[in-house]
Amino acid sequence: MKYEVNDKKDYDIIAFGRACIDLNALEYNRPMEETMTFSKYVGGSPANIAIGSSKLGLKAGFIGKISDDQHGRFIEKYMREIGIDTSNMIVDRAGHKTGLAFTEILSPEECSILMYREDVADLYITPEEIDENYINNSKMLLVSGTALSKSPSREAALKAIGLAKRNNVKVVFELDYRPYSWNNPEETAVYYSLVAEQANVVIGTRDEFDVLENRTAAGKNEETINYLFSYSPELIVVKHGVEGSYAYTKSGKIFRGRAYKTNVLKTFGAGDSFASAFLFALIKGKDIETALKFGSASASIVVSKHSSSEAMPTLVEIKELIETGETI
Repeated sequence: MKYEVNDKKDYDIIAFGRACIDLNALEYNRPMEETMTFSKYVGGSPANIAIGSSKLGLKAGFIGKISDDQHGRFIEKYMREIGIDTSNMIVDRAGHKTGLAFTEILSPEECSILMYREDVADLYITPEEIDENYINNSKMLLVSGTALSKSPSREAALKAIGLAKRNNVKVVFELDYRPYSWNNPEETAVYYSLVAEQANVVIGTRDEFDVLENRTAAGKNEETINYLFSYSPELIVVKHGVEGSYAYTKSGKIFRGRAYKTNVLKTFGAGDSFASAFLFALIKGKDIETALKFGSASASIVVSKHSSSEAMPTLVEIKELIETGETI
């Protein structure tokens, strides 16, 4: 079964939200207190998804706000040179800085991220800075949950979603839950449910869907899809880590994707790489079952490497793992 998108648009996907800096520890099996060396990469879920999409050959664009400094210029240059249209990356002139994420790799099972997200530039994009013509020119608009955590980014995201729906652009909501970005779970649930109910495609982990539904105990996929399919969503993807992922369609079809065995270095980056390859496959007209394989293969490749954005795989790498790899 295939998922239909409007093929009469110039851009395949435009991502909205944060682009920041990842500083990944070069010293493994060591706590961050003792780590002295880090490598710098572009980070942030929507930026990573745009990068992954571009590396796979999609025509990708980005809407976001970056700092007027060395970090902002580094982000814009990297994304532009990898093939992403950065014409709607707005430079912040009010002195807000780029978000920073320091990572700790104690073991494949023990990875943590130390975030600096106070007054970051990406959360200061305003509704007035959203260009309807730009959104109208894309097959998909991807919005990540973190963009909803503060105003004015929250209102800018809602405006972008409204413009996408007005112009027959599929809205993809990647839940991307980061608790440190929010005041409380109730606030998160209000805005997550508001956007999920308007989206065409919703992607997240089981834990993230529990946040969306403001659950204190683990929910069931059947309850989630019964709720969301009474609104706009046509396709819902629930990820269960090494247990694989499930895709549900409004017509009642259910598909399962299995994770591929790999030598795990760290856990972060898996969700972004999954989304970029899954959406690539949908846009290229592949069936949903194949799209899940693409997403799973991409995630397995990225968790075996040091970075997130730089490690986003090529189409050749994904196909090779699907053909020769072993599933869990």
